[in-house]
Amino acid sequence: MKIVFFGGFVCAMHFVKFALAAFLCCVLGSAPAAAASRLKDIVDFEGVRNNMLVGYGLVVGLNGSGDSLSNAPFTEASLVGMLERLGVNTRGTSMKTRNVAAVMVTATLPAFSAQGSRFDVSVSTLGDAKSLIGGTLLVTPLLGADGEVYAVAQGSLAVGGFTAQGQGTSVTKGVPTSARISNGAIVERELPFKLADLDMMRLTLRNPDFTTAQRIAEAINKGLGGSPAAAVDSSTVNLSIPSARKEAVVKMMTDIEQIRIEPDQIARVVIDEQSGVIVMGENVRINTVAIAQGNLTIRITETPLVSQPSALSRGGETVTVPRTNVNIDEGEAKQMGVLNTGVSLQEMVQSLNALGIGPRDMITILQSIKAAGALQADLEVI
Repeated sequence: MKIVFFGGFVCAMHFVKFALAAFLCCVLGSAPAAAASRLKDIVDFEGVRNNMLVGYGLVVGLNGSGDSLSNAPFTEASLVGMLERLGVNTRGTSMKTRNVAAVMVTATLPAFSAQGSRFDVSVSTLGDAKSLIGGTLLVTPLLGADGEVYAVAQGSLAVGGFTAQGQGTSVTKGVPTSARISNGAIVERELPFKLADLDMMRLTLRNPDFTTAQRIAEAINKGLGGSPAAAVDSSTVNLSIPSARKEAVVKMMTDIEQIRIEPDQIARVVIDEQSGVIVMGENVRINTVAIAQGNLTIRITETPLVSQPSALSRGGETVTVPRTNVNIDEGEAKQMGVLNTGVSLQEMVQSLNALGIGPRDMITILQSIKAAGALQADLEVI
């Protein structure tokens, strides 16, 4: 900052202090609101859901990187059937093309997709194709769980990986046997669901909890007026649609989505033993417990010596003399730490870190604390 008038430095400093104080007030004042979440981020509305689609198709135009028909008979059968539908009879002939690959096409049909709208699809090989680069997916019907066709996919593939090889080595980046087609599917059939026909809607919590469900019901009743919402269980809140809002259900859902509440959560410790990751919630508490961690380490070092006769001696021979050094570490330098009743998550982690305990040993300690009945939290091992 450059000051060009007399006394400006003092004024500028006062301005900076005022701006900093105003910023801190805004941050501190908005801290409780920041802990609250919108309902649209913690619940799912009945009927507002995606649908999984799957289809089987053929990719053509590959530069010799497709399926070998001898190892992928389903590719050959599909190719013969497709050519027959186009009026070309190839039965009884031997085909050796490597430019075709059988693929599975998967997609997610968005909620309320109208007929003629488009969405992305993913394509993955089934046979021994090496790469889908340069391929084109032929018309592929996409079926839902009920076996009905809801969309049709076709288009050029976009592959994120590649492979290159020579006589001595090969290089592969990414997964060249998977690809995507942007807006590659077109909706042929709409799902028979209308929000305006509902008299009651269910809100499903993504993380079931009785306290959170009750808070949601109370917040909706306060926002809409009356008592249209009621918590049924830990994962469901029933919402009766008022007759006055029948013609404006979307507006009502928009108002409900923006309601903010503070979700509650149970005290839980999640442990991934394979990677050594530990995640603990803020409500984790423990009773008074003493912890000591030590390992018995035995280190054996072999340093053989060579013994040989002097240069002028007769009848001697060179021999190897074993020499073994054994060191035993009983972990005597380790100390015992005491965690008092009701310590918080941060205090517990700091206390364990002060003992020099790594993530792997901390997993065992947490399991031991739980076995001793001192960990007031749900311990989940994945």
